[in-house]
Amino acid sequence: MDDQIIRLVYPPQLIDVPVINQLIRSYELTVNILRAQVTPEEGWVEIQLTGKMVEIEEAITWLVRQGIEVLRLDN
Repeated sequence: MDDQIIRLVYPPQLIDVPVINQLIRSYELTVNILRAQVTPEEGWVEIQLTGKMVEIEEAITWLVRQGIEVLRLDN
């Protein structure tokens, strides 16, 4: 299994959208929330994705398409 630590930076219009829940339901990955800072106006969440690298890459592409900024913190 591979893993990738990423930071998801949410725009204001997505703060109330259950993006991580949708991610878990859509991809065969284990998602571990490491830290977060969320206010009603903005937020970020650092998560560790564990699974097959192809699934991780597809999930990151999906997140970007949803409007989430994805920063890779660890390879």
